[in-house]
Amino acid sequence: MTRHPLDKALRRALEATVVKARDIAEKAATQAVKRLGVGDAKPADYLSDEQRKLRTRLRAHGRQQGDSKDANGQQSIHKLVTEVAYEHWHRMLFARFLEQNHLLMYDEHTPLTLAECNELVQDPDVARDDLERRCQSGWELAGVLASKMLPQIFRIDSPVFELELAPEHQRSLEQLVTGLALETFQAQDSLGWVYQFWQSKRKKEVNDSEVKIGADELSPVTQLFTEPYMVSFLLDNSLGAWWAGQRLSDSDWQNAGSEQELREKAAFPGVPLSYLRFVKDETTQQWQPASGTFDAWPKQLSEIKALDPCCGSGHFLVAAFLMLVPMRMQAENLTAQQAIDRALSENLHGLELDQRCVELAA
Repeated sequence: MTRHPLDKALRRALEATVVKARDIAEKAATQAVKRLGVGDAKPADYLSDEQRKLRTRLRAHGRQQGDSKDANGQQSIHKLVTEVAYEHWHRMLFARFLEQNHLLMYDEHTPLTLAECNELVQDPDVARDDLERRCQSGWELAGVLASKMLPQIFRIDSPVFELELAPEHQRSLEQLVTGLALETFQAQDSLGWVYQFWQSKRKKEVNDSEVKIGADELSPVTQLFTEPYMVSFLLDNSLGAWWAGQRLSDSDWQNAGSEQELREKAAFPGVPLSYLRFVKDETTQQWQPASGTFDAWPKQLSEIKALDPCCGSGHFLVAAFLMLVPMRMQAENLTAQQAIDRALSENLHGLELDQRCVELAA
């Protein structure tokens, strides 16, 4: 179950990639949206019937995102462009995350690589559904498969995926995704950094402008990603301290020779509790966790509720999950899958204003 935080050098590389990707994706999205005349009052004469229908759907989708329509029929496209750029880039990125973790599934039993997606697209003899059959490239097929696996994040019927980005922009985005180090896709906190880096340029723009913070500015400005060691310290000295209170005996508290001895007795594979601190009472000369043993908490892991009221992309929730699953396996003699299902359904809860963050957390 153990996953490691993203190395700082890889983090810097990821930030540079994501910032560059947003610039390219928004330029490509702007061109694609304007090519259909989505913001114009009337459709252009050169549009086919299919393009006119797509234009109508995109205008409706833009208004759902918050783009305004004037009395003369002109419509702003800023929110739609932002949506198109986000969806196209992140579906590619998520497909790569799935592929690198052997989770880009063609069917229930068959994980695919991007190379295999390319082969499938070129093979006329392979039976595929209508959506997959329309794919022109391996990347497009990978995106469709990612959408099927993550339907709450990438809605297959969204009109934004019917927009084709210019080939040169598409190639640039593909090169950015494949240029990321493979370790990036294995780290436990990469997805959280992905969203913060996507917002970083916008955050700087808002801060530099000194405008009054409204609904559009709130999300990027308030993004604050907690460093992995801070998360570990807080969880080790709350959930970890409770666990130590359940696991250690009176003899351990009375006779231990050092903090490290207690830490090793409370820890077990998958839960090292590296930041858990202990102190010795000067009067009784008995050890106890520095943060207490949380005696008012429930005695059973199944009854413990963890709520992150500003969960963002779920960094605290993921870290808590990676503690709770081995804890429940150890305490309740569960299989990994049973512990995963129960931790998700019984222990973890999050609240967040930004829907994108909620999707990433999930």
